[in-house]
Amino acid sequence: MGETLGKPGTELPGSVYRVALPRSDLKVTLDGVAIKPALALGSWLAFLPMGKDAMVMGDLVLTQEEVEPVMKRLIEGGFEITALHNHLLRAEPMTMYMHIDGHGDPVKLAQTLHAALLLTKTPLGAPANAAPPKPLDLDTAMLDRILGQTGKANGGVYQFIIPRAEALTSDTIALPVAMGTGSAINFQPTGGGKAAIAGDFVLIASEVNPVIRTLRDHGIAVTALHNHMLNDQPRLFFMHFWANDDAGRLAQGLKAALDQMNLKKG
Repeated sequence: MGETLGKPGTELPGSVYRVALPRSDLKVTLDGVAIKPALALGSWLAFLPMGKDAMVMGDLVLTQEEVEPVMKRLIEGGFEITALHNHLLRAEPMTMYMHIDGHGDPVKLAQTLHAALLLTKTPLGAPANAAPPKPLDLDTAMLDRILGQTGKANGGVYQFIIPRAEALTSDTIALPVAMGTGSAINFQPTGGGKAAIAGDFVLIASEVNPVIRTLRDHGIAVTALHNHMLNDQPRLFFMHFWANDDAGRLAQGLKAALDQMNLKKG
């Protein structure tokens, strides 16, 4: 699939082949913060084998001008558009996020996706040899300790992916966390012990308002609330957030929100 898409992917647990497509071509700012692709501008595609066929889910970060041609090409190729919305507020330029679902021959699916990506300025091909990453200006051990999770540095951002406890399905197909079913929490250092945070909590209906109240009580703005899938069980709601403040204080607020959720232990 990677060769057809024009960008290599990674084999992940659950037999998922996931391709990261960071929009490093975009220069987006929010409240004076230059958004790194790993914070909130990362398109991705995930392939799950189903016998000779595959299921593909993904999230494409698009400019407003790219939305219509990409949607047209994907629909022509048999894909379903499962969501189109914002994740951020006040960002300049504004970006949109298109969630997709496809089933069938994996090569044909990849060909359609490649044709759609060519209608955007999404960088394709193997990444150029980059300089070794600089150490993050964050106390990542503190973040791990507060959140009770182990994060990972990626593209100048410290990232957490936190699975839910339930068995999650779409069209009765079990969805590993690499298919986009884990809560994503990202910290981008902004200096002086501060960080910009973005990501999304994956919630069931009964958790939505407790998490909203908890985030707001800790000075974290809720920027979007919506679905990413059409036929998921249980029904999932994705809550996006933003703040730029002391990293430890924000981590405590995020942990309080996680405590409202049914998360996988360990």
